Amino acid sequence: MDFKTLVPGAGGAAAVAADALLVVVGGESVPAALGKPLGAALQQALDSGDFAFKNGRTAYLTAVSGVKAPRLVFVHAASASPAALRKAAAAGLALIKAGGTRQLAVTLAGAGEPDAAATAEALVAAATDAVYTYRSTKPSAPPAPALQQVTLLCAKGQAAAAEAGLQRGRAIAAGVALARECANRPGNHCTPSHLAAEAKKLGKAAHTKVEVLERKDVEKLGMGSFLAVAKGSDEPLKFIVLRYQGAAKSDAPVVLVGKGITFDTGGISLKPGAEMDEMKFDMGGAASVLGTFRALADLRPKLNVVGLIPACENMPSGRSVKPGDVVTSLSGQTVEILNTDAEGRLILCDALTYAERFKPAAVVDIATLTGACVIALGHHRSGLFSPDDALAAELLAAGEAGLDPAWRMPVDDEYDEGLKSNFADMANIAGRAGGAVTAAMFLKRFAGKYRWAHLDIAGTAWRSGAAKGATGRPVPLLTEFLMQRAG
Repeated sequence: MDFKTLVPGAGGAAAVAADALLVVVGGESVPAALGKPLGAALQQALDSGDFAFKNGRTAYLTAVSGVKAPRLVFVHAASASPAALRKAAAAGLALIKAGGTRQLAVTLAGAGEPDAAATAEALVAAATDAVYTYRSTKPSAPPAPALQQVTLLCAKGQAAAAEAGLQRGRAIAAGVALARECANRPGNHCTPSHLAAEAKKLGKAAHTKVEVLERKDVEKLGMGSFLAVAKGSDEPLKFIVLRYQGAAKSDAPVVLVGKGITFDTGGISLKPGAEMDEMKFDMGGAASVLGTFRALADLRPKLNVVGLIPACENMPSGRSVKPGDVVTSLSGQTVEILNTDAEGRLILCDALTYAERFKPAAVVDIATLTGACVIALGHHRSGLFSPDDALAAELLAAGEAGLDPAWRMPVDDEYDEGLKSNFADMANIAGRAGGAVTAAMFLKRFAGKYRWAHLDIAGTAWRSGAAKGATGRPVPLLTEFLMQRAG
């Protein structure tokens, strides 16, 4: 999909040539800035009861006198915030995308003075989400929407900022799309080898290199915890290392570590059968790292980034790790595996130790780690865990800017008590209470040599129900975080 900006001529938005015009309206009165034809149409819709100044309310009109676009949609926005504008644009796009509209113009009126760049970025996110359809393994999927071009109408003084917002929005949208495609594919398609192949494609971009470590390499390194999880599967494990160098080699990189369990049965601690099909998305953290590197390829920020993806399946077999087994991690610390379904932290801990060799400026791991985080935060905000106040603040701000919010959770030392073991340096689970926190505390034991944060995306990387599928989160948060670091 193509996005561009346009400064309307003397006739304003009503004179713009497009298949449809989407007017996002703020406030509680007809904005004078709309001009006579659009203002009259809006007033008529209000008088007839077809529209109201209520958040998300829409009106669809055709062949309006004085309006060049044959289709006209009004939608009300609660405020001028990017989040409100994105929500409003999504509501308007829902009326348009199923029709024959190929070229859409969008204008805002009465919504205060929104940030042009943030508004443009939000519009790209709304439009690309509206037209996304998974079809990789579904030949019968409906045809793609006709919508091919979206033009944001703006004032002359806002054009440069809006274009910059569109550029960032396009890059993030491409990253989100890649993450969604990976996480939506069935487990027999998106294997560790598939993730490695996708990473190698990204390695063709400027400033990017990719290395894939095989089992023999992982064994040589001594990643006993990662190897333990992979033992039960016939699919070969992969340890994927991506490097983006946009700054001097001497600059310390930011390291992103993504959990890559391409299918999670729970292992010997077998999950219930209901909804186990959704465990193909347990590589959502890995998908978000790939998606972020896809965005970096377009944005080319001046900083260095490393991506680490331990990828394998968690399967039951005669070779599988068993409850009560003790393994030795890359760090040399031993782990008693009390529950084989707490496998994500077992592959991440070795990756976190591996990250030390890069002498990182900061490390962020991303994982669909715990159902407990879903219970705590639902599906709107990702769980953010970090002992570093400044790093946590950066990530929270990036989440707000990217409309991909997180919420900071505690990492108090008292939560670590439950991980004690009589037979190893630690157990891989504690009690049921505070499960998302104790999972983070486990990871914290392996991240003591650098600034570290953990994002639990179990509730945000995937939608269940009628709209079942991957969201591509937290690619926007991660990309905004890196761009802010790059200045």
